[in-house]
Amino acid sequence: MSPETPSRIADVLGVLAIAGALGAAVIVAGSVVPWLRRRVVDPLAGSATTLALGVAVVATSGSLWFSEAAGFPPCELCWYQRIAMYPLVAVLAVAVWRRERSSLIIAQVLAGAGLVVNAWHLFIETFPDSSGGSCDPTNPCTLRWVEGLDFWTIPRLATVCFVLVLVLTAIDRRHSQGAPT
Repeated sequence: MSPETPSRIADVLGVLAIAGALGAAVIVAGSVVPWLRRRVVDPLAGSATTLALGVAVVATSGSLWFSEAAGFPPCELCWYQRIAMYPLVAVLAVAVWRRERSSLIIAQVLAGAGLVVNAWHLFIETFPDSSGGSCDPTNPCTLRWVEGLDFWTIPRLATVCFVLVLVLTAIDRRHSQGAPT
């Protein structure tokens, strides 16, 4: 593997993150703007969980690639975020396969917990002095292994993934409200 490969992978994931962040913003805006809801959010109903599964698969694959192929050891906070992200693949796959909407609650709890840890990770990545030395000095949570498109660090990529899973599962949960699961 060439030394530029991790940076190129981070660039590709950064492009996906930009698209995901824009998509999440449009979906959130569609929740309050009726004409946008009819054009964007309502057509996603019923297939948003499948999109959330795709996000979880890409996030899990990217995470594994960075640690196993690129050799970047995950920091402690990355491990906690993995604990939240990796099961999302199975939970969302069950939700899609069995059309099991009650699984969406589990997915939202996992994504929400991951986002909370991620918020702290982003904070100490941005303000390294805030960590108070609580990170492993040999593999600190403040270390930026890559910056795709000169911005997208691994925790920033994770932020978009957790938010997208929350937003997409909310669409299908709302769509199925009142319907038996």
